[in-house]
Amino acid sequence: MSLVALTDVVKTFDGVRAVDGVSFDIDRGEVVGFLGPNGAGKTTTMRLLTQYLEADSGSIVIDGQALGDHPAEFRRRIGYLPETNPLYTDMLAGEYITFMGRLRGMSTDEITRRTDDVVAQTAIEDVYYRPIDELSKGYRQRVGLAQAILSEPEILILDEPTEGLDPNQRVEIRSLITQLGEDRTVLLSTHVMQEVRRTCSRVVIINRGEIVADGEVDELVDASRGGSRVTVELEGRAEDVRGALESLESVRRVNGEESPAGRARFSLIGDGDPRREIYDLAVGRNWPLWELHMERASLEDLFRKLTVERDETATADPTALDPAPIDDNATDEMEGEVEG
Repeated sequence: MSLVALTDVVKTFDGVRAVDGVSFDIDRGEVVGFLGPNGAGKTTTMRLLTQYLEADSGSIVIDGQALGDHPAEFRRRIGYLPETNPLYTDMLAGEYITFMGRLRGMSTDEITRRTDDVVAQTAIEDVYYRPIDELSKGYRQRVGLAQAILSEPEILILDEPTEGLDPNQRVEIRSLITQLGEDRTVLLSTHVMQEVRRTCSRVVIINRGEIVADGEVDELVDASRGGSRVTVELEGRAEDVRGALESLESVRRVNGEESPAGRARFSLIGDGDPRREIYDLAVGRNWPLWELHMERASLEDLFRKLTVERDETATADPTALDPAPIDDNATDEMEGEVEG
């Protein structure tokens, strides 16, 4: 049985369905990336899970029990770091952690015991006695994570935990999330694709309130490509090399690139993995092989296909929403951080 299960969950604001029939499960010990552009329904779904909002219809079940039937119990079993970290900046970091423990109904002994652990885990010893308004954004996020794990929650829900951090701070928080995910179930919302690749075993993508993808990261990414993309550089006349490559059964299309003198460099689309056939061709024609590698499909490709391209297709033809292969001519110009 899944630890968390959402079934046909709907939440409407002023007649607009922010969450439209969302269904997905999370098993114990999973670290799941929850992706989607701005306004897709990520934060609303997280607020429904943490009981900040109540669903209009559908069910949310935690460990076999309806979320609304045991509100106090589940608040302790779920740790939550919202996108806007709700810190009381006039408090010392340590005071804030104690205060949050009391709000959760923890005893003084529990708070004392757990505080030592979470302070060490989040590495905030140096700022424990400092006012929160004097802390850097990175330390503020650490304090937010400390309060989120204080009650030893089974489930940790993190909404954009590295938003606004510099690259060094992102690495630190990402490492901390990976550590926390070793003994917890984590739902992580982020726009930073590297974080998903490095911390999540599975990804759920939401767009316009609907789940459009759910599965293991590598499987979804590999399936998003209509074929493999290979770069090859051979020593030979460009016309001869192109013709020979185009004649291979495993090669679907050949695109030329700038080449050093006396060499021919091409980017081609193939079915499966055409590298062995290309290698045999080079050996058979006595063409020295300078480069041969296959590019992996990217998570950015998948994200764009299921959000931007899907929306463009829907706008042009509302009936044409079936998944289509990514344009093989498209270059991967997206940065690691997707705006959305």
